[in-house]
Amino acid sequence: MSKKIIILALALLFILFMVSRFTRKLTFFEVSKAFERPQAVTVPDGLESVSAEECGLCHTDIASEWKTTIHAHAWKDPYFRVDLKFDGSMQVCLNCHTPLENQQENLVLGFYDHEKLDPILAPNPNFDPALKNEGVTCAVCHVKDGQIVGPKNVQTKAHPVRKDKRFTDGSGICRRCHWIMGDRWDVFLKLPPCGNFAEIEETGLKIDCVKCHMPKVTRPMVAGGEDRAGHRHLWRGGHDKDFVKAALKIKLNEPSAGTGAGKRYRIALTNTGTEHRLPTGTPDRHLEVAFRLFDNENKLIDEKIQFLERVILWRPFIVDLWDTRIKFNETRTYEFEFSMARNPPPALLTAEVKYGLLHENRRLRIGYENTEPVRYRIFYEEIRLK
Repeated sequence: MSKKIIILALALLFILFMVSRFTRKLTFFEVSKAFERPQAVTVPDGLESVSAEECGLCHTDIASEWKTTIHAHAWKDPYFRVDLKFDGSMQVCLNCHTPLENQQENLVLGFYDHEKLDPILAPNPNFDPALKNEGVTCAVCHVKDGQIVGPKNVQTKAHPVRKDKRFTDGSGICRRCHWIMGDRWDVFLKLPPCGNFAEIEETGLKIDCVKCHMPKVTRPMVAGGEDRAGHRHLWRGGHDKDFVKAALKIKLNEPSAGTGAGKRYRIALTNTGTEHRLPTGTPDRHLEVAFRLFDNENKLIDEKIQFLERVILWRPFIVDLWDTRIKFNETRTYEFEFSMARNPPPALLTAEVKYGLLHENRRLRIGYENTEPVRYRIFYEEIRLK
């Protein structure tokens, strides 16, 4: 075989390989044995079902809190539904958003592929559409092997509760869905794709999700019961403006002399409230820092916008490009310098910080028609210039 034919053959193989890399279903994680199927669930003694509606008949305060959470809307969330369809409606995504076996229309019998992304499915005779709409419902965390589990052993007239150490280590319950691993040959990331846990580990601190996302409370566990130490079932995060604001210290410095007739302003953002990076989770999350300069007629004459985000190259290989998010106790500063001698003269400077759940280009690409804002303001200040 001639050298020319060998070169052409290798070139063709390379082209076919690259085509496959740009057209294949995009996945960045491994499907572990614990995560490959939804959770089988048996109704515990003393209960008629594993529905949150039944739990809420007695645990009214907890159920009321749960209903306000992203967990309760994990299946119904319109962004998730659009994103799921855009990404090919992979069954494995349901194992977090509708984690119980009876929440899924099909049973997973096995897999056609070693990556476990192409499951062998069969109709589920016990599928419960109402339970599916509950998303991450009570039983996902509190039912195991046909028993109700929690942070301590409790004997009640309604049902017994068995102590499970996952409820006392601060993160055990959270790990199944919030610790996605990506140790694949084609993934070259410094942190796992949604690296909440790894981001806390880099601080050297103990991982304790409950500390922030489930604040302590003393109250009756059931209506009319005795007060007990427990936790609120709120799980606030990036969708909650006040929660995000509480995690950031933002300071706009007094002006300092610039060059010539210039002025310089500096804004400092410090992650004081969360031990993982801010923002965290899906790489769609970002912070936007914007300086804007206006004249006396309130016309924009200059602006500077910067993003704090994690940017990943997804194809042909998955690689971190840069990461400007804020680590715990880290401060990032951004400056804006301008001349007062310009025409028209500057009259007003605004400094603004927004939290973004989704970049606009991503929203347009997947066809998500949002009814609620995907960005919200967490800081704003105006300075009249003289």
